[in-house]
Amino acid sequence: MDSALLSITEQVRAAAAAGTALRLRGGGSKDFYGEPASGELLDTRPLAGITSYEPSELVVTVRAGTKLAELEAVLAERGQCLPFEPPHFEGGATVGGMVAAGLSGPARASVGAARDYVLGVTLLNGRAELLTFGGQVMKNVAGYDVSRLMCGALGTLGLITEVSLKVLPLAPAEATLKFQMGQDQALAQLNRWGGQPLPLNASCWVDDGHTQTLYLRLRGAVAAVEAACKSLGGERQDNAATAPDWNLCRDQQLPWFQERGARDLWRLSVPQTAPVLDLPEPPLVEWQGGLRWVRAVPGEAARLRAAAAAVGGSATLFIAADARQSGAGGRFDALPPALDRVHRQLKKEFDPAGVFNRGRLYPDF
Repeated sequence: MDSALLSITEQVRAAAAAGTALRLRGGGSKDFYGEPASGELLDTRPLAGITSYEPSELVVTVRAGTKLAELEAVLAERGQCLPFEPPHFEGGATVGGMVAAGLSGPARASVGAARDYVLGVTLLNGRAELLTFGGQVMKNVAGYDVSRLMCGALGTLGLITEVSLKVLPLAPAEATLKFQMGQDQALAQLNRWGGQPLPLNASCWVDDGHTQTLYLRLRGAVAAVEAACKSLGGERQDNAATAPDWNLCRDQQLPWFQERGARDLWRLSVPQTAPVLDLPEPPLVEWQGGLRWVRAVPGEAARLRAAAAAVGGSATLFIAADARQSGAGGRFDALPPALDRVHRQLKKEFDPAGVFNRGRLYPDF
C-alpha cells in the first residue's frame, strides 16, 4: 500500500472509530449534483495514475483521483475512447467522481451508460477495509455485481480507489445532420429512425426561442455513415464546427443551458417513446427522446415529477437556482419502500457508521 492510499485509509479508520463523517471530493466538478454532503473533506486526488492499460484487450485500470481529461488523452493516442462521453463540467473531473456520479453524455442512448463500462473496482468501505470487486475482463461476475453498484451511489457506499474500465476504438466516421422541425415531429422521426439499421449515435432537439432544431450525430463505418447521410437528408454540418458544440451539450454549457437565469435545471429521464410532455416550457431533448432537460422556476417540483411519472420516468433536480435549495422531496425522486429498504441495508453493510458522504444521496441517508 503506497503512502497516498495509506494516509487515506488511516483517515477513514479514524473517522469510523470516532463516528464522524467524511466528505469525499476529487476535482469538485460535480459539487452541485445531489444533496449537500456533510463532514471533513477527504481529497481523492493523491490517488492518481494509470496502473494498467492493454489497448489490444480494450481495458484500462486507473486510480480514482486521476483527471478524466488525462485518461481520455492517453486513450486518444491509441485511437480509443470512453464511448459514453462522461461530462467534464469545469474541467477538474476525476475518474472516481465519474463512476460515483454515474453520468453519461450525448451518446448514452446508443452505446450504453457509464455503469456498462465498469469492469471492476477497488474501494475502501466504512470499516477502512480495502475490497476488490469484479476484474479486468467482461465475464468476471458471479453473483452480485458490486462494481456497477458504485455507479451513481455518489460515494455513499465507499471510497473508490481504483477502477477498471472497458474502452472502445474511435469510430472511423462521423457526421452531424441538422433538421428544422418541432418537438413532436422530432420525437416521431427519432423513434422511426431508431427502428432502422442506422448508425445513430446522439441527438439534440432545442427550441432557442426563434427556431426549433434537431441535430443528429451519426458514428460508425464510413460506408454506413455516408449511406445514412444520403437517406436521411437534412443539412450536413462541418465536423470541426460541431465537435465543440457536442462537448458543450455533454457538459450542459450550450446557450440554452447558460440562459437558465434564476431557474432550476431539471433532468427528466423517460422512455424514448414518451410523447411531448406538459412542461413549463419546451425542453432540450437528448438521447433520442429519453432525456428531457427542463428549465423551471423554483416550486415546480411536484408538476415535473408528476409529468415524468405519468410516462414511467423520473425527475431529478440537477442544478438548483439556489445552491442551498433541495426541492420538494429532495433532489432525487423518493424511492419505493422496497427499494428504499434495499438502499438502507446496503448502506449499513458497506458503511455501518455512516462515514461517507452523509446526506449526499438523500437527506437522511
